[in-house]
Amino acid sequence: MQGTRLDTARIRAARRIIDPVFLDTPLYRCEALEPDLGCAVSIKLETANPVRSFKARGTEMVASGLAETGARPVVCASAGNLGQALAWSGRGRGLDVTVVASRHAPAAKLARIRALDAGVELVDGDFDLARERAAAIARRDGIRLVEDSLDLETCEGAATIGLELVDTGPPFNIGPSFDAVLLALGGGALATGVGHVVKALAPDVEVICVQPLGAPAMTHSWRRRRVVTTDATNTIADGVAGRRPIPAVLNDLLLVADDAVLVREASIIAGMRLLLDHAGLVVEPSAALGVAAILEDRDRFAGRHVVTVVCGSNVDVDAYRRWVGAGRRRGEDSATSSPE
Repeated sequence: MQGTRLDTARIRAARRIIDPVFLDTPLYRCEALEPDLGCAVSIKLETANPVRSFKARGTEMVASGLAETGARPVVCASAGNLGQALAWSGRGRGLDVTVVASRHAPAAKLARIRALDAGVELVDGDFDLARERAAAIARRDGIRLVEDSLDLETCEGAATIGLELVDTGPPFNIGPSFDAVLLALGGGALATGVGHVVKALAPDVEVICVQPLGAPAMTHSWRRRRVVTTDATNTIADGVAGRRPIPAVLNDLLLVADDAVLVREASIIAGMRLLLDHAGLVVEPSAALGVAAILEDRDRFAGRHVVTVVCGSNVDVDAYRRWVGAGRRRGEDSATSSPE
């Protein structure tokens, strides 16, 4: 694929480096969701691993490279999932991991990072402020800064999900039958990685990226074909709540995404509720974006076979109960109406 930073041969090689515990995650058609969504839906379950998200596919690549060179200290900024993944991968390879996060990040994510023996530094701001602080620490101490989505390891690690979607043969045989894949869009590692593989190996499959209306920077950037920043974010989907897209990542996204859509908070919550009620899955808001996109545009997906990547389940339990329980108590689901 011309002009992209990603390489399909390197992505195939990544499967030999990533711990098998993060590979070949479940992929199955979830018929129980289909009456509510009006289309065939398959789930790629990236929560069935020790860190409950897809991020470790990338951090396995990062940590392996650092261990080979003998480098020990490493720092990253994280909304929670990357930090947990880097802590897990680093602990197994003797790395000294520091994670910079917002003081407002979910407490459950911060607790798991600390439990994996990583240091945590909190900032009084959002993810983009944490990113600035992590970069400052790296400059000051002369250590490796892991930048999610900018570092190719994070994108090509995530891209191995795409191989599992489109490679035919056991145990995954649905590749030729689905015609769209819905990907959560934040910094862009998942979307560019999976999108690259899908477009390289199954070009007729539509790649659709999904962001919350309250964190639209990358979607606006994709639509305008230039970096668009925002002053703030306002969404429960903390895992995708960035304000400042990375130019190189946007360039990769422009090559592989067929569409980028924005969804409302009510639709995200409705998606979380459907995944709980009909798939038995407790997911964080970012992981419900694909279902939210179907809820908001049923006509677009009617009669189609769609794959959604359920990308994480690190969620604050109390917040989850409030979100999922509120609509059930009201006996309403406003997300099923057309978006404003």
